Amino acid sequence: MTAFLVFVAGLAGIMGVFTWLAVYVRRRGGAGAGITAALAAHDEAFRVTAYESHQEIQAQASRKAPLLSPDDRWTPGRHETAHRPAIRARQRLRPRIRRLRGRRRRP
Repeated sequence: MTAFLVFVAGLAGIMGVFTWLAVYVRRRGGAGAGITAALAAHDEAFRVTAYESHQEIQAQASRKAPLLSPDDRWTPGRHETAHRPAIRARQRLRPRIRRLRGRRRRP
């Protein structure tokens, strides 16, 4: 019975140390980088295509888009043109709205 209690106490102590270590690493902020590096090393050794795609993602993340000069002329970007169908729908409704407004004013 004492051997069982020693085993349970040792297991509880180990779990307590791991819990403390997890809290410590999370507070320092090194958990994400450490796990990412460990998985990258595993992928490099055993899954070459996954490692290559990881390297490509890292390269894309490190690239930065060129900043526009404040003196340049403004042109709509990709996101501004996403609302074109809504603008066209409004343009098609304008003559109808004008006709309805015109009918209200005539009485």
